[in-house]
Amino acid sequence: MNLPRISLAYLRAKPLATALNLLLLALGIATITVLMLATRQLEERMTRDARGIDLVAGAKGSPMQLVLSAVFHLDAPTGNIPLAEAQALARNPLVKRAIPVALGDSFRGFRIVGTNHDYPAHYGARLAAGKLWTKSMQAVLGAQAARVTGLGAGGSFTGAHGLGEGGEEHEAEPYEVVGVLAPTGSVIDRLVLTSVESVWEVHEHGEARPAAREREITALLVQYASPLAAATLPRFVNATSALQAASPAYESARLFRMLGVGVEVLRAFGFVLVFAAGLSVFIALTNALEERRYDLAVMRMLGATRGRLMALLLLEGLTLAAAGALLGLALGHALTEALGAALAAQQQVPVSGWTWAPEEGWLVALALGIGLLAALVPAWRASRAEVAPVLAEG
Repeated sequence: MNLPRISLAYLRAKPLATALNLLLLALGIATITVLMLATRQLEERMTRDARGIDLVAGAKGSPMQLVLSAVFHLDAPTGNIPLAEAQALARNPLVKRAIPVALGDSFRGFRIVGTNHDYPAHYGARLAAGKLWTKSMQAVLGAQAARVTGLGAGGSFTGAHGLGEGGEEHEAEPYEVVGVLAPTGSVIDRLVLTSVESVWEVHEHGEARPAAREREITALLVQYASPLAAATLPRFVNATSALQAASPAYESARLFRMLGVGVEVLRAFGFVLVFAAGLSVFIALTNALEERRYDLAVMRMLGATRGRLMALLLLEGLTLAAAGALLGLALGHALTEALGAALAAQQQVPVSGWTWAPEEGWLVALALGIGLLAALVPAWRASRAEVAPVLAEG
């Protein structure tokens, strides 16, 4: 007696019920998989992007907005800060390194960031072609920015006012592309880098240059010189200057706590779908048991043991669960890849479906466990049924 073949035959005999059970289970597993993959990758990406940046100094306002704009390039800046105050902070003995960031323009949705060579060095960026900028109005493209725009070393472009597409272009101040960076898997992949002087030049429109004390940048990315700085420098910045100090680590954790409520609600919905699928499998197998009482009695008469009949029903439940879990995982990865493509098109933090989370193994185990539990009662009833009365009924 070939139990797997008989189980598949019974499942094929009820295509509508089988499809419904598979769909419920697959949707539940897919929902949990998408949330698992997306949140895991976003958290890893943001942690990597903020690594080595202990403090962000910028204009007063929302500290989270300051971090999102200056570190992750996901929001509008809180404003600009005087260059003189930024330079004074950079000279503080508690500061090991300070990287300037000047924002305001973009190219086809990719942000143009005025900075210095410490910025690509901080992310371990290597050149795939060309060189880093050496003078004003030269630019280096991140890997994603170069791939999407099709520009390479030797090309040129004009920036547009604002941090998204559709802004007024600065046609009189074109940038020369002198280099393209290799992929880093960090925020720098979706940026256009240039010197701070380039950003000033574009926005001065040929007017008389202001004094250094009147120039502005958007933010300063600070690395502490000692553990003492963590306790004293943020308070010092907030209390003694027009600047605001924000911690990327703290603000990132706060952001994920805020997002966590919605994520947990969606994850709970996924688990509800999985358990609903288990209930549906239980009902389907129970109904099938009533319809197959005569078939099972004949199998007993032909020599099938109680244990084999029980195994037959359990195998059906496990087969449904395994198929639903695999379908759900495949659907979850496909949806995550689609989400990543949509985010990449908006120049946001990308995610990929071509990755595997260790927790997915537990999802498969959960699905198999639910399938087994759903089949347990019908399987036990099938094994305990009396043969003679059923055969007598015909």
